[in-house]
Amino acid sequence: MRIHRLEISAFGPFAGTEEIDFDRLSAHGLFLLNGPTGAGKTSVLDAICYALYGSVPGARQDGKRLRSDHADLAAEPRVTCEFTARGRRFEVSRTPAWDKPSARGRNGFTTQQAKTLLRERVAGAWVEKSGRNDEAGAEITALLGMDREQFTRVVLLPQGDFAAFLRSKASDRLELLQKLFGTERFEAVERELAVQAAGAVREVADLEGRLGLLVARAKTEATALDVDPDAAPESAAGPGLLSWLEAAALERAAALDGVAESCEAQRRGCAERLEAELAREGRRVKLAAALRRRADAEAAAPGLASAGAALDLHRKAELLGGQLKAVTAAESLFARAEGAMHLASAGVREAAGHSSELASMEHGAAVEHAVVDVAAELSRLRALAAVIGERLADEDRLGGLQARAAGLAQRRQELIRAGDDHAVRLLSLRTEMEKLRAALQPLEQLAGESVLRTKEAAAADELVDVVRRHGIAAAGCAAVTERHLKGREHHQELRRQWLDVREERLSNAAAELASRLADGAPCPVCGSPEHPEPVPAGDSVLGLAEKEERAKERSEAAERALSALETELSEARQLVAVLASQGGDTDPAEAEEAAQAARETAAEAAAAVADLAASRSRQEELAERIDATEQVRVDMLSQLAQTESALTEIEGQSAALESSLEDLRAGHASLGLRSDAIGQVVSILEQADAAQSQLDQAAARLAEARSELDRALPEAGFGSDAEARQALLPGAEAARLESAVKAGRDEEVRLEELFASEELVAAAQEQAAREHHNGSAAAAADLDLLRTEAEQAALAAKDVELAAGMARQAARTMGRLRVEYEELAESGRAPRERAEVLKGLAEAARGSGDNSYRMSLNAYVLAARLEQVAIAASERLVAMSDGRYTLQHSDARAARNAKSGLGLEVVDEWTGRRRDTSTLSGGESFMASLSLALGLADVVQQEAGGVDIETLFVDEGFGSLDEQALEQVMDALEGLRDGGRVVGLVSHVAEMKQRIGSQLQVVKQRNGSTVHIVDAPVTV
Repeated sequence: MRIHRLEISAFGPFAGTEEIDFDRLSAHGLFLLNGPTGAGKTSVLDAICYALYGSVPGARQDGKRLRSDHADLAAEPRVTCEFTARGRRFEVSRTPAWDKPSARGRNGFTTQQAKTLLRERVAGAWVEKSGRNDEAGAEITALLGMDREQFTRVVLLPQGDFAAFLRSKASDRLELLQKLFGTERFEAVERELAVQAAGAVREVADLEGRLGLLVARAKTEATALDVDPDAAPESAAGPGLLSWLEAAALERAAALDGVAESCEAQRRGCAERLEAELAREGRRVKLAAALRRRADAEAAAPGLASAGAALDLHRKAELLGGQLKAVTAAESLFARAEGAMHLASAGVREAAGHSSELASMEHGAAVEHAVVDVAAELSRLRALAAVIGERLADEDRLGGLQARAAGLAQRRQELIRAGDDHAVRLLSLRTEMEKLRAALQPLEQLAGESVLRTKEAAAADELVDVVRRHGIAAAGCAAVTERHLKGREHHQELRRQWLDVREERLSNAAAELASRLADGAPCPVCGSPEHPEPVPAGDSVLGLAEKEERAKERSEAAERALSALETELSEARQLVAVLASQGGDTDPAEAEEAAQAARETAAEAAAAVADLAASRSRQEELAERIDATEQVRVDMLSQLAQTESALTEIEGQSAALESSLEDLRAGHASLGLRSDAIGQVVSILEQADAAQSQLDQAAARLAEARSELDRALPEAGFGSDAEARQALLPGAEAARLESAVKAGRDEEVRLEELFASEELVAAAQEQAAREHHNGSAAAAADLDLLRTEAEQAALAAKDVELAAGMARQAARTMGRLRVEYEELAESGRAPRERAEVLKGLAEAARGSGDNSYRMSLNAYVLAARLEQVAIAASERLVAMSDGRYTLQHSDARAARNAKSGLGLEVVDEWTGRRRDTSTLSGGESFMASLSLALGLADVVQQEAGGVDIETLFVDEGFGSLDEQALEQVMDALEGLRDGGRVVGLVSHVAEMKQRIGSQLQVVKQRNGSTVHIVDAPVTV
C-alpha cells in the first residue's frame, strides 16, 4: 500500500486547502514531517486515517472537532487521499458532518451529513466505485487487509504507545495484541468449551438427581410396607440397597400371603353357614307367600264365576254382531241423507227467493215434487253460463281499453303541467345567464392582477423579515463596536507597556551583553577574547529580557483578540449594509402596514380568481341546462300530440264494445259477476239433486238390514235386538273378564303344583318344627349373627389380600427400580467421562486447573504472535544498539497466580543476562519500542495476507537519543527503504532537519496552518 497524494480542506488546523505530493517526498525514500508543537503534524496522519477509515485514531475521534475552526463558515471540510493497493489505484474523498450556515436553519445553521466517494483509476479514467460511507469503508478495509486499529499500529507507528507496551503488564499487552491479530475466535473457543463443560456437568448432575430419585422412591415403597430402610447393612448403597429393599419386600409379601390364606378359610366357613341359614329362610318366605296366594284365590272365586256367565252371553250376542252393525250403519246413513235433503231443500228455496235466475220456479214447492223443473233449470243455466264465458274475453278487452284511456288522459295532463314547468325553468335559466354575463367582466379584471398582487405580498413579507433581521444585526453591530473600542484601547495600552520595556532593555543592552561574556570566549560584538572593562549589570538588568518577553506576549495576545474583534466587526457591518441595501432600514411599522395591505389585496385577488373559475363553470353549466331544457320541452309537445290522438281512438272502441255487452250483464256490474251468480245457483241445484238420490239409496239399505236381523234373532236365543245388544260387552271389558277368568284358573293349577313341590313340603315341615319349639325369633337372631360374622371375615380377608398384593406390587416396583437404576448408572458412565474431559479442557483453555502456566488459549496464540514480533524486533534492535540488545518472549509463570504467557525481556549480549524492559534508559527504551513497533508492523503485515506496506510513518521520540544512537537508528530506518518503501519521520528535533533533506514542513499561523515540501541540503 503506497500513498501518492493527500488533499486537506478545512480540516483540523488547516483553514484552506493543502495538497501534499507524497510521490515527490518518496523520491529519496526517507522524509521528515516537522513543525512546531501544535502546528498539525499529527493532523496530517489523522487526515490519512480519516480518508481511509472515516475516523481518526484513539481519543482524538471523540474529543476533537474534525472541521477547522480557522476556516470560513461556509467552507466544506474534506480530505482526499490517492493511494495504490494490490496493484490498483484508488482515490477516496470524505467529508465529515458539519454545520453549514443557512438563513432557514436552526440557529442559522443546517447540519450536513458525512459523505464519501471512492473512485478507481481504470484505463486512465476515474470510475466511481461507491458513494456510501459504510460500503466504501468495507471495500477499503478489504483492499488493505487491515482495520483502523491495525493500520494505526502498522502504518502510523505511535512511539508513545509502544513504549507503554514495552513496559506494560501481560494483561495490557493482551488487549492490544488481540486488537491487532483478531484472535476473538480463540476466545470464542474458550467460551464454547466452557459452555459445553457446564452443559456436561449439568447433565451429570441431572443423572445423579434421577438416581437419587429412584432410591427415594424405593425407600418410600419400603416405608409403606413397614420396612425400615435404615435397617439395611451399612455397606449397601445404590444397587445393593435396592436389592436389600426388594428382598425385604418379598419376605413381607410371603408373610402376608400366609395370613391371607388363613383369613380366606375362615371367610369360607362363615359363608357356608350363612348360605345354609339363608336357604332355610328363603324356603320359609316362599311358604308364607304361597299361603297368601291360596287365600287370595279362594276369596276371588265367586267373582270369577259371575264373570264366566256374563262371558257366555257375550259370546252368543257376538254371533249377531254383523247384522246388528249393519242395521246400525244403515240407520245412521239414512239419518244423514235425510238431514242433507232438508238442507238442500232449504237452500233451493232461499236461492229462488233471492236470485233472478230461478224466477221460473214456484216459490215454496217441495223439491221432491219438482225434480223435472230442477233438471230443466240446470240445463238452462249451464247453457247461459257457457255463452257468458265466451264473452268474458271481450269484457277484459273493454277493461284494458278503459284503463289505457285513463292512463293516456293522465299522461296528457302530466305532459301539459311538465310543459308549463319547463317554460318557467327555461325563463329562469336565461335570466340567471344574463346576470352572470354581466358579473364576469369585473372578476376577470381583478383575477388578472392576482399573480402580481401575490408577488407584491411576498415581497412585502420578505421586507418585514429583512427589517427585523436588520434591527437584530444593528444591535449586534453596536455591541461588537463597543467591544472593539475597548479591545483597541486595551491593545494600545499593552503595546505601550511593551515598547517601554523594550526601550529600557535597549538602553541597557551593553550591560546585558557584558553579563554574558566569559573569560577567553570571543565577544559577540568585537570578537576579542579579552574584556578589559565590561559594563556592570545589576539584577534588574538581567530580568529585563524576561519582562520584555512577557510584555510582548501580552501585547500579541491583545493584538490577536483585537484582530478577531475587527473581523467580527467587519462581518457585522457588512451584514448590516447588506440588509440595509435590501430595505432593512425601513420603518418597521410602515413595513408591517404595507405588508398587511399587500396581503389583503392578494387575498382579494385570489378570491376573485376562485370566484371567476366558479362563475365560468356555472356559465357552462347554465348553457348546458338551457339546451337540455329546450330539447325536453320540444319532446314533450310531440308526446302530447301523440297521446291525444291515441286517446280519441281508444274512447271510440270502448263505447262500441260497452253497448254490445250491456244486455248480457242483466243488471250485474260485469259478466264475471253474473257468471259467478249463475255458478252459485247451479251448485245449489246440483246439491239438491244429489241429496235426493242419496236419501233413496239409504232407505233401501235400511229395509234390507232390518230384514236380515229379524231372521237371525230366534236362532241365537234372543227375543229382540235390544236384548242382544244388552248382552254384548265392550271389547276392553270382555277382554278383561276373559283374562281374569283365565288367570284365576291358572292360579289354581300353579298353587296345586307349588304346594306339591319338595321345597314347600320341606318348608312346611320346618315351620311345624319351629312352631313346636317356638323358635322363630331365635332363628332371626342367628341369621343376623351369621351375616355379621361373614361380613367381618370377608372384610378381614380382603384387607389382608390387599396388603399382600401391595407388598407383591412393591417388591416388583423395587425390582424395576433396581434394574432402572443399574441401566441409568451404566448409561451415565459416558456422560461422566465426557464431563471430566470437557471440564479439564475448559479449565486448561481458561488458564486454570492443570494449566501450570496460567495461560489461556487466546493468550497462548497471542504468545506465539508476540514471539514472532520479538524475533522481528530483535533484528532491528541489534543494529540500533550496536549488537548489545535483543528482545525475547517470556512464558514464565507470573506471581500470585496472575495470567502469564505475554512477558517480554531484554537480553544484554554484553553481559549475557536477561533484564526487565523497565531497566532500559530513555534512549534504549526508544530504540526498543521503535524496534518493537517495526517488528509488530512486519508480523501484522504478514497476518493481513502479505499486504505490501510501501508508506510508513514513525512518530516522535528521536530527541532522547545521543549522536551515536541516533546514527544507528537512522541506519536502521534507512534499511526500511529497501524495496521502494517510503518512510516518514515525525519530529521537531533540529538535528533531524539537518540529516534529512526531503521535508514536509507544517507552518503554524494565526489564521491556520499550512504545509510546504522543502528539499533542504543535508548536513553530514
